[in-house]
Amino acid sequence: MPIYKAPVNDTLFVLTDVLGYERYSNLPGFSDATPEILEAILAEGARLAENVIQPTNRAGDIEGCVHHPDGSVTTPAVFKEAYRQYREGGWLGLAVPVEYGGQGLPHAVHSAVGEYFSSANMAFMMYAGLTQGAIAAIIAHGTDDQKNTWLPKMTQGAWTGTMNLTEPHAGTDLGMLRTKAVRNGDGTYRISGQKIFISSGEHDLAENIVHLVLARIEGAPEGTKGISLFIVPKFLLGADGTPGARNAVFCGSIEEKMGIHGNATCVMNYDEATGYLLGEENGGLRAMFTMMNEARLSVGMQGLSVAEVAYQNAAIYARERIQGRSLSGPKAPEQRADPIIVHPDVRRALMTMRAFNEAGRALVLWTALKSDVAHRSGDDKQRQTADDHMGLMTPVIKGVLTDKGFEHAVMAQQIFGGHGYIEEHGMSQFVRDARITQIYEGANGIQALDLVGRKLGMNGGRAVQAFFKEVGDFCEEHRGDDKMAPFTKALKKGLNDLQAATMWLVQNAMQKPDNAGAASTDYLHLFGLVALGYMWGQMVKTAQAKLANGAGDAAAFYENKLTTGRFFMERVMPETAVRLARISSGADTMMALPAEAF
Repeated sequence: MPIYKAPVNDTLFVLTDVLGYERYSNLPGFSDATPEILEAILAEGARLAENVIQPTNRAGDIEGCVHHPDGSVTTPAVFKEAYRQYREGGWLGLAVPVEYGGQGLPHAVHSAVGEYFSSANMAFMMYAGLTQGAIAAIIAHGTDDQKNTWLPKMTQGAWTGTMNLTEPHAGTDLGMLRTKAVRNGDGTYRISGQKIFISSGEHDLAENIVHLVLARIEGAPEGTKGISLFIVPKFLLGADGTPGARNAVFCGSIEEKMGIHGNATCVMNYDEATGYLLGEENGGLRAMFTMMNEARLSVGMQGLSVAEVAYQNAAIYARERIQGRSLSGPKAPEQRADPIIVHPDVRRALMTMRAFNEAGRALVLWTALKSDVAHRSGDDKQRQTADDHMGLMTPVIKGVLTDKGFEHAVMAQQIFGGHGYIEEHGMSQFVRDARITQIYEGANGIQALDLVGRKLGMNGGRAVQAFFKEVGDFCEEHRGDDKMAPFTKALKKGLNDLQAATMWLVQNAMQKPDNAGAASTDYLHLFGLVALGYMWGQMVKTAQAKLANGAGDAAAFYENKLTTGRFFMERVMPETAVRLARISSGADTMMALPAEAF
């Protein structure tokens, strides 16, 4: 059976030592989460993840969700008690403003414990994750009455939320959607249509489900300009604000999926269901993207979470599995064979996973702190800079961390050999669960196009130029430091490759758009390598300072950081040159064959 141990020490190292968590103490919410309280929250979150949520993972995968003839859905039996403890602990509302029943703590704290919960059981945490996204959309676009009506119960977890975008004929191309909204004349609308792939669309964990539904108001313009967003609850509320009559929205079926069996992925049918406009008429796409961007960062976190738990189990197996002898001579002569962790190729896999996970965690937490600045700072320039960062990094975090999350779940499975293909060891579930993260909330090819087609040129390239300058300044600042040189030289080479790729796109994509499309995925991963390398540069700098000041019992922790950072720079960062070569080759051979040749 798989295990999971929350990486609390690593989280604290990144937040407090590397990213300077205390520097944000002037922002609302941070005074309520001092470093001491932060440590206590992480420890309690780790306890819940390890002892309550993680034991439900395999059982939930085996039992799955069941759809009944009356349209109801039951979740795995083990989820009920885990959800009760999660709810009662106030975890869902950790970063929700106090006025809506939340604790108002930093988003960075929410992200930190969110990793633990998703590593413990990704399918289970999707019920809360979609709710948090819906809360964000209502906070950003709802009226005061809507906020007061829906948010307190959603923050408590008594009611959950969903996001309804996809239709059978319309996935990424939302302009094709057919779900319609007809005015009732009293400010409400009748919503009719079908939505598919709706995560947490129907279940038995909460007393009401608040669906956020994209639909086109009768007479609205075609395409994305005519889309509006609606609140459509499972149960309409009575005069006292409690769930009353059943709304005309039902789960027609649940999908039989490759993974995340514990989450109910539903086909939702709307038959003149009562809905309430959220935000402006025909402004639904903008309102939905508030939720989508939050969800995309959360999905990037899911990729990291699965990669982390898969790595942990592979490392344990590699230390225990006896097979073959070390190439340099026996390492366990008292035994008939050595543990497989002595073999360089096993070490290659373990070090690759570890190096990405540690840098990925830092990248997610860095961006979470930027979210806190963007939403809480009183300084307009700071908010703008932080918002620029989030817009730039959202496709990178979603695309790169989920691609690597799946790749590394497979890598961890490979370490188990044949046992990795057997369900009881749990590695197959990690692979199956990780796969969806590359697809939902905008497939990763779309993330790459978003980065190349929208984010690079936004505001005259302000965000990407700020990133280039920050990384370049870091390299220049430490150019004369012999201890940092192995890291900054590799990082600078990666940055040069990224800047060269960016310039190539500027020169070649406008006149030939296929060049941008052909380059997009390689550019996304090239950008990700540099961002992760920058995280390693900062972690190494911090670890070196800790060791220089006398690290005591923590010395091994910091030495391990230096070794893992060197591995990333020597074995992973050189991939930037390959990505640049692919980008520079253009689209000609990629687009040359006629469609019928495939």
